Amino acid sequence: MVIAETADVEVVGEAGTGAEAVRLAAELRPDVVVMDIRMPGMDGIEATRLVTADGGPTRVVVLTTFDEDEHVYAALHAGASGFLVKDMALDDILGAVRVVAAGDALIAPGVTRRLIGAFVGGRPSRSGPGGPGQGARGVTAAAGVAAERRLAAITGREREILTLVGRGLSNTEIAAELVLSIATVKTYMTRLLAKLDARDRVQLVILAYEAGLVSVSG
Repeated sequence: MVIAETADVEVVGEAGTGAEAVRLAAELRPDVVVMDIRMPGMDGIEATRLVTADGGPTRVVVLTTFDEDEHVYAALHAGASGFLVKDMALDDILGAVRVVAAGDALIAPGVTRRLIGAFVGGRPSRSGPGGPGQGARGVTAAAGVAAERRLAAITGREREILTLVGRGLSNTEIAAELVLSIATVKTYMTRLLAKLDARDRVQLVILAYEAGLVSVSG
């Protein structure tokens, strides 16, 4: 209701279940789907996977209760471009929708990094990427090997920048850290996305954790 009352955002549909969300997304082709994780029947993780499967323009941000919800890592793997915490300030929620609509990913160092770090680091997940009942640690071992293979295609400087992305730094912060221009950092980001076949910054963060470039402890 609040989003609908915002002048520059139009709500084109509303769904009460994951299956309905997938159907409406295919029918209406929205710029952004704000996806709850816990819904009757198909949950938001599977719905996110189906909505983003065709590589179309629709992007997904998921809703989480943060400390209680253990599905965020799986949702990001499913193709979500970020997530919103349910008690976020209204302006932050609207800002997140705009960021994702503009084609970027929502990476908040104090939130996203902590969550991804928790799951990649082995915090048990009730339904992690490896399936129900499998903890994130077992998944990470296999994913780490695959991630390291993907990193073989990038240069040392690109690997350095990917590490900083994994730490949650913005382009401006990376430029300051490495004494580069912002334009140069953006060029490196474009190359990383292409070489690693990553959709957005969120997937680069996940890859940095899986490859061991960034640890949970920092």
